[in-house]
Amino acid sequence: MNLGSLVSESRNPQTLDLDALSTLDLVTRFNQQDTLVAQAVKETLPEVAKAVDAAAVALKAGGRIIYMGAGTSGRLGVLDASECPPTFGVPHGLVIGLIAGGPGALLKAVEGAEDSKQLGEDDLKALNLTAVDLVVGLAASGRTPYVIGGLEYANLTGCTTVAISCNPGSPIAQVAAIAISPVVGPEALTGSTRMKSGTAQKLVLNMISTGAMVKFGKVYQNLMVDMKATNVKLVDRACRMVVEATGAAREEAEAVLQQTGYDVKPAILMILSGLDAAAARAKLDAHQGFLRAALEN
Repeated sequence: MNLGSLVSESRNPQTLDLDALSTLDLVTRFNQQDTLVAQAVKETLPEVAKAVDAAAVALKAGGRIIYMGAGTSGRLGVLDASECPPTFGVPHGLVIGLIAGGPGALLKAVEGAEDSKQLGEDDLKALNLTAVDLVVGLAASGRTPYVIGGLEYANLTGCTTVAISCNPGSPIAQVAAIAISPVVGPEALTGSTRMKSGTAQKLVLNMISTGAMVKFGKVYQNLMVDMKATNVKLVDRACRMVVEATGAAREEAEAVLQQTGYDVKPAILMILSGLDAAAARAKLDAHQGFLRAALEN
């Protein structure tokens, strides 16, 4: 594929004078381009919803969500994966981010790593990929060999596969079962896909992981009730969540949280149902961790 023919690599006629603009005009032009991103993502929401459902199915079956990409796309996948344990209380390794060239590529580009289909396959083999896992390939261009190789191997393994790219009809879109292709247009800075393309990918990743965790029982109302209270700020947030969900006084919320080891979900159930900590945990377990279901039954 000729890179110059890709939407993400073409020149933007609205930004040909970046080097002649005042600073305010420069950032205004960047912002004008950024406003196009959310609408482009909106056009892909039916496919994003399919990816959320596939991610939830994987988690409920004991599988994992595995992101893989190179460069900016790889870093965005690693970022999303790293934020799931503290936000949703899931174990490390449930959501995984792979970047071509390995962890060192997060800080310094590893030349040529993204050009190997075999490397993508090898990285998934090293994770002992199984058919219940979900593999999400990220590439703004949609043509990264590392990602193509990974998706092809995932298909052979029986995994559901998702492709996120910013070029319609891209090679990764054709390989994956679910293709999410927000067309954000040419970058303000030609070919700098860490800009609009990166923002679009971040928005999509936010929806996939957060949506999957909602469907996996990690959210009550709009509260992250499985969050791990690992520092002073998060202990305070845990107290506020219990107060907001129950209407209890802060003193009661703190007292109940101490009984649960600062686990928010059983604390809320204890206050609203009158159960003790052990009974609250047992009832949550009986409802697969879904707080709303435990409260309604």
